[in-house]
Amino acid sequence: MSQTPSNPEIKREVRPEANVENESSQGPRPSNYLILSIFACFCPAYPINIVSFVFSIMALNSYNDGDIDGSRRLGRNALYVAIASIIIGLLVIATFCVVHFTTHTI
Repeated sequence: MSQTPSNPEIKREVRPEANVENESSQGPRPSNYLILSIFACFCPAYPINIVSFVFSIMALNSYNDGDIDGSRRLGRNALYVAIASIIIGLLVIATFCVVHFTTHTI
């Protein structure tokens, strides 16, 4: 059996550490709040929570394209819209409960 000659240049290209340098220069990945947006989709404020989910997906795609500032901006928008969706959903649930339990049927 013949062995292939060991060439240090070939080993350097195959090593996974070569790609780590490119990823570390971008810095930490900005948060896209995908889990919060998915959680907000269970609140009864449907047009608003879908917008939060879309912003979150756009932030993820923007990071994958290399636009760090755009990803950070879209992630922040996703956070704000998800929080607004959760608050509106809780207000809708509270209003429904108040109306349901305070009306008297004769």
